Amino acid sequence: MVVVNLFPFLTMDAAGIRTTLNLVSAAKTLVDQGSPLLGFALVLFTLVTPLALASGLIYVCGPLLFGRVAPGAFVVAKWLNQTEPWNMIEVFLLGVLVSLLKLNKLADVHFGIGFWAFAVVMVCMAGAISGIDRDEMWDRLEVAKS
Repeated sequence: MVVVNLFPFLTMDAAGIRTTLNLVSAAKTLVDQGSPLLGFALVLFTLVTPLALASGLIYVCGPLLFGRVAPGAFVVAKWLNQTEPWNMIEVFLLGVLVSLLKLNKLADVHFGIGFWAFAVVMVCMAGAISGIDRDEMWDRLEVAKS
């Protein structure tokens, strides 16, 4: 996620004007252009939610590897289960791809390092979420608690 935020997400060349965007600057541009709700949604669903989900998974599952339970792990685990359907980072990536393929007819579009890093984050998050057996996680939480 650090690479996603530090490096350009995409670069467009149109009519001799070059525009380089990362996710934060894209959200700022949306707010400046009169779409604050869309800018907020972009930040929420592409930056905040994936970071919160990854942090929550590490917080709950990390100590379980050593047979321990972090304080508040049950609350965080419940939160993870409830918010998992909202983690649609792959839907955002697909939407970006479709939009950019259509935009490619109007401008020369180049995917930046941030885009490829975002794709890797999406694959890693999907793998991490699908690799966790929920029943085993809850069983380990109960055993480690007692």
